[in-house]
Formats: sequence, C-alpha cells, structure tokens
Amino acid sequence: MIRRRTSHIVLAAGGTGGHMFPALSLMEELKERGHRVTLITDNRGIKYRDMFKGIKIYQVNSASFAGKGLVGKLLSLPKIIGGIFEARSILKMIGAGCVIGFGGYPSFPTIRAAKSLGIPTCLHEQNAVLGRVNRYMAKSVDAVALSFENTKHVNWHANKFTAVTGNPVRKEVVEIGDLYYPTLGDDRIFRILVIGGSQGAKVFSEVVPQAISTLPRASQRRLQITQQCREEDIERVRELYADTRIAVELTTFIDDLPGCLRWAHLVIGRAGASTISELTTAGRPGILVPYPHATDDHQSANAQELVDAGGAWLYKNNEFNAKELAKMLQRMARHPNEVWAAAEESRKIGKPYAANDLADIVERLALVAGDRSIIKTNDIGTKIEEEIEKEGLKAER
Repeated sequence: MIRRRTSHIVLAAGGTGGHMFPALSLMEELKERGHRVTLITDNRGIKYRDMFKGIKIYQVNSASFAGKGLVGKLLSLPKIIGGIFEARSILKMIGAGCVIGFGGYPSFPTIRAAKSLGIPTCLHEQNAVLGRVNRYMAKSVDAVALSFENTKHVNWHANKFTAVTGNPVRKEVVEIGDLYYPTLGDDRIFRILVIGGSQGAKVFSEVVPQAISTLPRASQRRLQITQQCREEDIERVRELYADTRIAVELTTFIDDLPGCLRWAHLVIGRAGASTISELTTAGRPGILVPYPHATDDHQSANAQELVDAGGAWLYKNNEFNAKELAKMLQRMARHPNEVWAAAEESRKIGKPYAANDLADIVERLALVAGDRSIIKTNDIGTKIEEEIEKEGLKAER
C-alpha cells in the first residue's frame, strides 16, 4: 500500500508547450491523488492557463542568458533576481511541500527560491539532451527525472537521485496504446496525420502535398490526411491538394490530437519530446524530420531511440523532399505489414506510466520533507531513493 499524505505541490513551467504539457499531465495525476497543485509560470506560459483548470496560477519574471551579449545578460539579471524573490514570496505564502521544474529558464527562479527556503526540489527533463538550465541545476536539486534512457549530459554520480520516468502525456493518449492498431490491408484506407509542433512547419506544407500529388491516382484514393499548417501557408497548401483525389483536412491547430492519433496509421512530424512520447505511448509509427535549429540538436537525439527500435524513419530537414517521401509512401502502400510492425516497435518502447512514476517521486519528496532533520542533513536524495525503492520504482544508476 502506498503511503499518501496530501501536500501542496508547485509546478514550475513556462515557455513552450513542450514544457507545459508534461506539467499539465502531472497536475492531473497529483490532483487525482488528492494533492493541492499550484503553477508558477512566465509571460509565455500564462497563455496556457485555460488548460490548468482548478488550480492557482502565478506569474513571475524570468529571462534567459542564452544567445545574448554582455549588455543583454546584464539586462536579464534584474529580471531573474526579481523572479526569485517573487517566487520566494509565493512559496512561503502557500506553504509549498515540493517544487518540480520542467526545464528552461522559466523554471529557474522558482527552483532557486525553493532551494533557498529548504523546500525539496525535482527537475524533469523532457528531451534526450539535458537542457542547459537543467544541467546547471541538476547537482543541487533533490531528484532528476528523465524521459529517455540515454539522455546526454547527465552526471549520474554527481546527482543526488536520478531516475528514468518517461515524459508524461495526457490520459487520452495512454488509452490509445491499449487499443488495436487500425486495420491496414491492401485495399484499406491509409490515414496520415501531419503535425509540425504548436505552429505547424513550413517544410511539411511544401513537401507533403507535392509528394501526394505525384502518386498514382489509385494510391491517392486510398489516402486520408489531416494536416496542421501555419496560418500563412494553409491556402497555398489547399491549392496544392486541389487536384488530388484524396480526403484532406487542413487546420492551423489540432484541437483533438488524441482523437487524430487514434485513427492514424502514420504520423509525419518533427521530433519534439512531446511528439516522441505520444507516438510511443499510443503505438504509432512516424516519419520524423527533426527541427534543424533545436538547441544542441536535441530533436535528433529524441528520435534516435525510436528509429533504432524500428518504429520510425528519420530524415534530415534538407534531405526531406517530395520525391523521397513519395517513394516511401508508395512502399508503405505496397507493404502495409512494415507499417504495422513499426507501430508495434513504437509501442514497445513507450512509457505510458510516466505521469504516475513522476508523481511517485514528487509525492515522496513532499513526504520526507516533513522530517526537518533530513533537510538539515541535505540527504533528501538518499531518503527519497529508499522510499521509492520500497514501492518498486528503482532508481536508474
């Protein structure tokens, strides 16, 4: 039986959906367990506030040093310091039992504030490359949770406690992994979902419709496509599809991504952490084109495990063209078993219990925080490892 004592958990996340969506999934899990949850975010993360229903949300100042010269760094410093003091006031006011940061510079002020107050802290890394802010903070926090087995730049021995939990995804996606993969036979419809991150990707707006237009009419008639496009591209993409014989739905934002994943046989997209986690949890194969300007090329690293497992095909951005994609789609149409096999391999490496495992770590950090002697001896990492191993979530070393 898992020991539970309700606590007040603070999520520190901001910036893009890649940080906010895992925080949302963890929030839902913690609330189901009876914990109070608060979100501390920045001016970008506040745009996602409607998703975080039923909890308090606070905004603090934050800034990045990355890519800035000396003057830019000096201008950022007051914002960061101000954000730390703002976060300290909030954490003291609400009586936070634990703080978990989801990486990126928006989580820095809150984690630093928590450390200064003796509140247990945890970091979650979504990507297969430990982010620069997380790299800086990893040694000082009480726990580090990873999404990928072979995450780069992780110092396993220097950190107090490190475990691979996976990247939390919404429950609707987890449920897809328990369903049968849609039947795909020689005469069946082949459904393709094209996504490009939260804003769509120009390369898909150009390459995918061009590739489809070169396919034989018989192959076109088998296809159904839902494609996310940038607003400035959508009419041009519509014109490119106009002369084909396929059923196509174009949108600038996919409201029901789990619903689209449920019926999709294949996903074409970037290789952000959320995309990889959702594909492997749902058991869907992908044609992946990592964003070439991602920091430390982390999208290529994200994709590698799935590609190595046989669950995806990888193209560099400058090698992804209509001719190559058309050849790939024709081969899949002729050999549907290859697509089905890739779906199976994708599902095998998924981590559908990521939200649960991450919640276990956070919950136990809050639990041991009640013993002030542990905090004074700075040994929360050892204590949390003992607590988690009792319940079966063994630390990866």
